[in-house]
Amino acid sequence: PFHGPAVDPPFPGPNPLSARIQYSSGPHPARPRMAQPFSPRRTPGGALNQPRQLIQVLQEYSIPLIIGVVAGLVVANVDHHYYEKLVDYRVFGSGIEVFGRPVTAHFLINDIFMVFFFGIAAKEITQSVLPGGALNPIPRAINPLAGTLGGVLGPVVLYFLLAWVFYGGTDDFSVVANGWGIPTATDIALAWLVARLAFGNGHPAVNFLLLLAVADDAIGLGIIAVFYPDPEHPVQPAWLLLTVAGMATAYVFRRSNLNYWPAYILIAGGLSWAGLAKSSIEPALALVVIVPFLPGPQRDPVPALEKAHPVSAPRRHGAGANPATHRPNALEQFEHQLKLFVDLGLFFFAFANAGVAFGSINAVTFIVLASLIAGKTIGVSCFSWAAVKLGFPLPAGMGMRHLAVAGLVAGLGLTVALFVAGKAFTGPPFQDPAKMGAVLSASVALLALVAAAVLKVKDGAGGKAKRP
Repeated sequence: PFHGPAVDPPFPGPNPLSARIQYSSGPHPARPRMAQPFSPRRTPGGALNQPRQLIQVLQEYSIPLIIGVVAGLVVANVDHHYYEKLVDYRVFGSGIEVFGRPVTAHFLINDIFMVFFFGIAAKEITQSVLPGGALNPIPRAINPLAGTLGGVLGPVVLYFLLAWVFYGGTDDFSVVANGWGIPTATDIALAWLVARLAFGNGHPAVNFLLLLAVADDAIGLGIIAVFYPDPEHPVQPAWLLLTVAGMATAYVFRRSNLNYWPAYILIAGGLSWAGLAKSSIEPALALVVIVPFLPGPQRDPVPALEKAHPVSAPRRHGAGANPATHRPNALEQFEHQLKLFVDLGLFFFAFANAGVAFGSINAVTFIVLASLIAGKTIGVSCFSWAAVKLGFPLPAGMGMRHLAVAGLVAGLGLTVALFVAGKAFTGPPFQDPAKMGAVLSASVALLALVAAAVLKVKDGAGGKAKRP
């Protein structure tokens, strides 16, 4: 994560939502280099700092999310009635509602907690388009952006095709077809983890995949907002003026040089959330339109590429570090101070959304899973290959075999796919099977590692990048 200028943060763990791209200085300043894996810190007496190390491992390997999925599946299959009772528990009593919505555990997780999850995703997208970011300048990102387009269109086309094969000509076709958005996004945290294992630290294919995943999730957020409003409440666009007011408030804060992120999140974000909730558009996206207004890295004598990615040399506060070259800013502090909360909170999201009985598996499960695995692999590979033919090459060190494995890893759709499944289908008989397809997409990790071994993609490319 982005740590601030001169002091070590209380929890210096890695950021599984971050593109983790650093840029080497010298004659080739734009060459990406992956951050090195962490090494356990020692106290002045030489002992390992066990709490920090444990938290770092939990964040790095998305362990809360994985445990939440397993716990949800176990409880739901042992006693599904008890599971539903837990998820639908009214935390503050039966009489408490917010804009007509009962305040259940599910509401607090999906409509409140996920605001911060998507806010951090929006932060990564914002960071990527800043000068020196992964998607700036645009020509540098054409090939992964082409792969992103394929990674969205491929699953959508395959989803509709399979839906027609299984449900064409029936009354269920239109209902099943509404789930086309489920396989469009990629779980950035798990994709980063699997990519490192498949390609090795520092491989350019890891950078490529993470650029793709960031852009992929940007499209996914748009799909959720536009195509999946609350089915129980008709859309009321007039209330979006509250969201616009939140954006205007954030703009005024920015113009006033306010560098305190809670003001943006609580005041501007609160207005945005109220506007989306009242208009019956997914309120979890409230911060997506507010986070881009948070002040980012200041322009100072530090080269732009290093300034836009302060996770490089300044984060190592040892010899040669110059704290004066990096100033704290609201955009980075927003992520730094909330990242641990979000990473641990994903346990509750996974538990509340992944609790599906194995007996609910049907054709929709296969449609979602096949669209994620085959649709992503084919779409990413074909569109990036077409970009190569049009004169936009893959990163140095990547070939078609690396591209195929990267496309396969992009099929990890767990988190966002679960979220969209809950919006696309309001309940039986298709919601649980669709969620099971999203959960089973975690099997992509094993498939990707096998493919990586067979195709021998862990070839050390990019491993000798010069350190800043």
